Amino acid sequence: MTERNDRPSVTVIGMGNMGSAVARAYLERGYRTTVWNRTADKAEALADAGAVVASTAAKAVAASPLTILSLLDNTAVEDVLASVGQAAVGHTLVSLTSGSPAQARANETWAAEHGAAYVDGKIMGDPPDVGTPKVSLAFSGDRDAFETAEPALRELGTVLYHGPDAGFAAVEFNAQVAMGYEFLMGFLHTLNLVEREGMNLEAFTERLAGSLNGYAGLLQMMTGAIKSGTYGPDLGSLDVQAALMDDLIGHRESTGVEAVRMREVKSLMDGRIAQGHGDQGFSSMYELLRP
Repeated sequence: MTERNDRPSVTVIGMGNMGSAVARAYLERGYRTTVWNRTADKAEALADAGAVVASTAAKAVAASPLTILSLLDNTAVEDVLASVGQAAVGHTLVSLTSGSPAQARANETWAAEHGAAYVDGKIMGDPPDVGTPKVSLAFSGDRDAFETAEPALRELGTVLYHGPDAGFAAVEFNAQVAMGYEFLMGFLHTLNLVEREGMNLEAFTERLAGSLNGYAGLLQMMTGAIKSGTYGPDLGSLDVQAALMDDLIGHRESTGVEAVRMREVKSLMDGRIAQGHGDQGFSSMYELLRP
């Protein structure tokens, strides 16, 4: 049987858990998929699934108009780009590697200097879910390159383009992930408090999960207030909230639970009240965080 040559072509560099999942998603959808990994045996594992294993990163990039970089970190991306060199001319490089906005912009500069187009991407989800709507992908960078690559990128999950600034996908990803860690760390400290007081953790968590539904509207209201600069007494006035914070701090410290973040909040409240804005709400403290 003769292999069809009209199938779309893609290269995937990096055969870790995520890169392998990306390559398999393309193979399952009929893409002519070329793979490369610094440790060759990880790439060879995809050969049985139909992937073409390139002997070098440069040959891998040259094999397809679109190359997906799914590596451990941006240092690995820089090493691969250095080894690719002029093979990148005329090709589109899409990085799904974690990193900073500054690193994404530096990668874009490298691509421009080597005649390539660059789109930075960040993937949120687990490898087994790649290729399903459970995975969300943020992209930014060269708009024309993104639009050309978009059909292939949508094979991996739900896609959102954040604009031509190559750093914006990293801003989105880092902000989303950091928010998750901020919340979850607070959750762990709170569970510690509840457990020390002898209450049932499972029952408390169930009640807390139910109350979280109300936060979506609150976040949108707070963002609107920050945007307009008009601060109503959301969550109550700071004068009242500051007194409550003393109770929360005292409760935590009496049980030996960390209260550093609570003290930070109280300090900001006191600062805003000292400015004469005790009648405003929680969102008004953003004025103390502005550059």
